[in-house]
Amino acid sequence: MKKTVLILALIISFLTSAASAKRITAHRGTVPGAYNFWLVEPEDSLEAKPVFIFLHGASLCGNDLNRVRRYGTLDAFEKGRELDAYIIAPQNPGGSWSPAKVMKVLKWVEDWYNVDYDRIYVLGMSLGGYGAIDFAATYPEDVAAAMAFCGGGTVSDLSGLNDVPLWIVHGTADRAVAVGESDKVVSAMRRDLSSTPRLHYDRIPGMNHSQPARLFYLPQTYDWLLSHSLKDEGRPAADKFSISNDLLRSAYNSLPRTSRPSKKATVGKSTRKSKSKARPSASSKRKYRSRS
Repeated sequence: MKKTVLILALIISFLTSAASAKRITAHRGTVPGAYNFWLVEPEDSLEAKPVFIFLHGASLCGNDLNRVRRYGTLDAFEKGRELDAYIIAPQNPGGSWSPAKVMKVLKWVEDWYNVDYDRIYVLGMSLGGYGAIDFAATYPEDVAAAMAFCGGGTVSDLSGLNDVPLWIVHGTADRAVAVGESDKVVSAMRRDLSSTPRLHYDRIPGMNHSQPARLFYLPQTYDWLLSHSLKDEGRPAADKFSISNDLLRSAYNSLPRTSRPSKKATVGKSTRKSKSKARPSASSKRKYRSRS
């Protein structure tokens, strides 16, 4: 009996993994002048679906696209995180992320797939955190919300960030990217406005450089992003969830297909599928055409 149950479990696991694999495609040289990228398609594409753009850190740079599967949103999906959305995971060959190249990939996906133009999200960590900040600052009219973990900003004009619901997370014990890099972004935003109502900034005592990676595996991360739309009146930032030790420790354990052991996450003292039926609005389509 136990042997039969084990065989059935293995068959179900195999079929589930195979179904997921069919939804993931590698694109090398598909978009001229842009990045190679992975694309995950939602199971049901009859309705317009949101897009998550995941920008990786420096450790995944190069020309081997499989490196991008090591951690982050794409890895979370492959480990069973339910995301009823398109996932774009480009690979940076090296150097700073180029917002224009990321946009070229996004435009290609918008051109070929049923995308909800009002729900485009970008998130990244370390070098990808810089990329998320730079992309949101460059295209604030296209990004419904953004999250940047232990990064900073490199574009000269960060004022556009004040138009985007943005959540920055950075630990004070980060030895790879100093927390001062995120401080500079926040200071630049506040030079343009007396207050930053769309900004959440968690400057977490004791958190190191690697611990924010756990946020990619939590359903709360994607729920927070999905709670925003370009159609929101005034585009307010949704209330944030508390980033606690217990929550971070649960990140990998909540995934159906992970064998990764839980590691203690010390940060000091400090899913359900989307059901939106939004279609690209006429104004969104005009905006898209104007970006060529």
